[in-house]
Amino acid sequence: MPYAVDFDTVATVGLESSPVAAALAGLRANEARYFKNKYGHVFTVEPASNATSTIDWVNRILKEERGIVIASRPLEATAFQVENIRIAYVFYENGLSINVMYAVDDSRKRAVGFKLSDGMEVPAELASFKFARQKSKLAGTIRGSYFVIKNEY
Repeated sequence: MPYAVDFDTVATVGLESSPVAAALAGLRANEARYFKNKYGHVFTVEPASNATSTIDWVNRILKEERGIVIASRPLEATAFQVENIRIAYVFYENGLSINVMYAVDDSRKRAVGFKLSDGMEVPAELASFKFARQKSKLAGTIRGSYFVIKNEY
């Protein structure tokens, strides 16, 4: 069942099995607030079992672009389009959030972003990335990194 993420009242719905569930819920709420404020989009997620095509698309990009395979179990995902940007998010049990921002009409504006929930370690498969820190009222300290997508998906 899809869940519209509320950024006024942060809830761990769907993320309870994560050891950093509260921080991951804050990270998810932070993303929901961004898309509501910037695009007027209601950020809605669904269980990973109902979002296999989205997760497969993200996994394919990670594997083909950088040879990355995420070890953690996906808990939730979402896919939507705002303006000319196709967007996908996957939230993982270890506290990782991966997003793909894929401009449909401009190959120079395509990237994969990684965000680490407060309190989680950098996963081994992402150890080669440098992470910048960002403070968030909803999520505490978020560490983030990204890479540019070079191919067509």
